[in-house]
Amino acid sequence: MAEIELQSINKYYGKTHVIKDFSLKIKDQSFTTLVGPSGCGKSTLLRMIAGLEEINSGSILINNKSVNDLPPRDRGIAMVFQSYALYPHMTVFENMAFGLKIEKKSKDEINSRVKEAAKILQIEELLDRKPKQLSGGQRQRVAIGRAITRKPKVFLFDEPLSNLDAALRVQMRVELAKLHEQLDATMIYVTHDQTEAMTLSDEIVVLDEGKISQLGKPLELYNKPNNLFVAGFIGSPKMNFIPAKFISKNKNDIEIEFLNSKFIFNYENDINFKKQELIVGIRPENIHVSFDNDYNWRSKAFVVEKLGSSTFIYLDSHVEPVVVECDGDISVKTGDIINVKFNFEKIILFNK
Repeated sequence: MAEIELQSINKYYGKTHVIKDFSLKIKDQSFTTLVGPSGCGKSTLLRMIAGLEEINSGSILINNKSVNDLPPRDRGIAMVFQSYALYPHMTVFENMAFGLKIEKKSKDEINSRVKEAAKILQIEELLDRKPKQLSGGQRQRVAIGRAITRKPKVFLFDEPLSNLDAALRVQMRVELAKLHEQLDATMIYVTHDQTEAMTLSDEIVVLDEGKISQLGKPLELYNKPNNLFVAGFIGSPKMNFIPAKFISKNKNDIEIEFLNSKFIFNYENDINFKKQELIVGIRPENIHVSFDNDYNWRSKAFVVEKLGSSTFIYLDSHVEPVVVECDGDISVKTGDIINVKFNFEKIILFNK
């Protein structure tokens, strides 16, 4: 059992305020992912939970007990680093056993735990090899295995897949999801890759300059972002942002102007319409190519990306391009004039 609570955490590097009055409760046995751009403070938070960084103020609680003054080895936490951090002169077995030897476990217990972890990660045949004889994916499994052998309350992952190629990242995401199911441990995962966050997490925490911009389940953040930062960060390609002007609102219907046209549609979400300048947010998959005269807007395609199962069309809006997601076999080429329809039920309006 390992519930983690961060209470009003502040962290400074000199005069730079990196983590700003940060509070968060992480549920027992959950998989929580911290995401955000480089420099937003996500790795710093992870290192403070691990005890590798001091906090300037606030409290870190594990199972309602403060661990502020506990050294890393006494927190019941294991951390997996981006760089693997394996000892090159040791075999896989020795790397996985090293922490247990420091804890002065018996040889029988060390042997049992290492073999159990190796079986879970399917690296039993690698135990006699040294790191230089392993692929990147195998090295990452060894690093995770070293963490498993300690049977920690909490696993901390600091961008563990960023050094792997695309195919291995997909494979390791599956392995991490299976691992979470097998171990029933609390896992905190740091990444800048929102695909990893969407596929692995029970809850995502989006960080912006040391603060929580939004937290929630993956699809909540995808479908109902609180602000432009989250809307632009979650999703690939990102949500389209189109400048708009508010004209009027009657009951649940709203009239706005964007892309040089006026549109009336049903919109029930709360927003301050006293400000005339708005941003229309709409995902690429919610804009559809129209092959007849029933369309909302037309423009020239200046880039067409064919990815096999899907095609992305970039349309000229004279500001930022508007991205449309279509079926992979659509017959469109660069320079074509494209008619599109908007799914107005999926539009989100933001104050500029």
